[in-house]
Amino acid sequence: MKYSLFTLAAQALKGHRGWPRAWRRPEPKPAYDVVIVGGGGHGLATAYYLAKRHGLAGGRGGRGPSIAVLEKSWLGSGNIGRNTTIVRSNYLLDGNERFYELSLRLWEGLSLELNYNVMFSPRGVLNLFHTDAQRDAAIRRGNAMLLNGADAVLLDREGVRRYAPMVDLDNGRFPVLGGLFQPRAGTARHDAVAWGYARAADRLGVDIIENCEVTGFDIRAGRIHGLETTRGAIRAEKVGLAVAGHTSALARLAGLELPIESHILQAFVTEGLKPFIDTVVTYGAGHFYISQSDKGGLVFGGDLDGYNSYARRGNLPMVEHVMEIGATMIPRLKRLRVLRSWGGIMDMTMDGSPIIDKTPITGLYLNGGWCYGGFKATPASGLSFAHLIAEDEPHEAARAFTLSRFASGHLLDEAGTGAQPNLH
Repeated sequence: MKYSLFTLAAQALKGHRGWPRAWRRPEPKPAYDVVIVGGGGHGLATAYYLAKRHGLAGGRGGRGPSIAVLEKSWLGSGNIGRNTTIVRSNYLLDGNERFYELSLRLWEGLSLELNYNVMFSPRGVLNLFHTDAQRDAAIRRGNAMLLNGADAVLLDREGVRRYAPMVDLDNGRFPVLGGLFQPRAGTARHDAVAWGYARAADRLGVDIIENCEVTGFDIRAGRIHGLETTRGAIRAEKVGLAVAGHTSALARLAGLELPIESHILQAFVTEGLKPFIDTVVTYGAGHFYISQSDKGGLVFGGDLDGYNSYARRGNLPMVEHVMEIGATMIPRLKRLRVLRSWGGIMDMTMDGSPIIDKTPITGLYLNGGWCYGGFKATPASGLSFAHLIAEDEPHEAARAFTLSRFASGHLLDEAGTGAQPNLH
């Protein structure tokens, strides 16, 4: 829908109260063909691709197959709105690199695909290294990226200085020898991603039902037949779980124990300032990553809080650690005020890689265990999960993300996806 400048001005003066809703607020129907649990980026993307690419929605008022997305709170209230917005495909192992490169290519066309500006900004991601061994590892990773069709550039110290002049290359704790740079990587606006997928899915006939928490599953003879929710029972022959940090808790209601622990990952944003960092800078020695938002605030984060929790808040020692590490690498951060922080609940698997697979219960499908890769995976995750649900076969790009690998020992242990907690 197009609006004149007069309409835009009038809406601004009225407090933006006259805009039509971006998506409907339907009442839940007694039954659907497919129910996706989780109204975050992965759940909404799955519903969109089920409708768009697999025809599993009859349109508004249509008689075709029906899809619902159930969100226990308001749409986008989970990890899709609690992350540092980084998008990249700089992985080492084939099982991960091919998947995340597919996701990055989807990101590059996502605004056009959804007819909604998700504010994807390919400003580049720079991973610093500090030792000869880390340089060798960066070269190996960069070659693996190139072999899988991604882009990678190895930088020496002067190259890092050109891209990130604010970094103290000669600091006493983590002197910088160079970096691995991915120019096509960058950031996107997290809430815009949720809104774009929600609006697009709604227009294809998907029912997005907020404030509808799943409290149990109707499972008989090893097959799922529906769900119990705070808004009544809903029948469904296929149910997909895409609930980020609460995956293991929800799966437990279905009698499943998963190789997942939930940890808090904190993030922070400073006061706004003039353009300061025009790329994303990360370094594994202190596990710190930083970029600058369009509003001018510096967005940054660090490692997990070391204890298991479903709370969305972290503890002070990790706050102190992140501030100390950041100021060591970029001394000018000491002069800035931190305005706010938030915490996301991270599904951490034993090998640092996700799960997109069927469960032992017929008709129940699992999407979880994203560790540090959740936001950047959103488009490919939705595409792959939709393919699995619709075709009952894994998508080619997600074949390595099986649940059974933890029993068979065929782990996808990706060092460099992020520091791993001490899982037992």
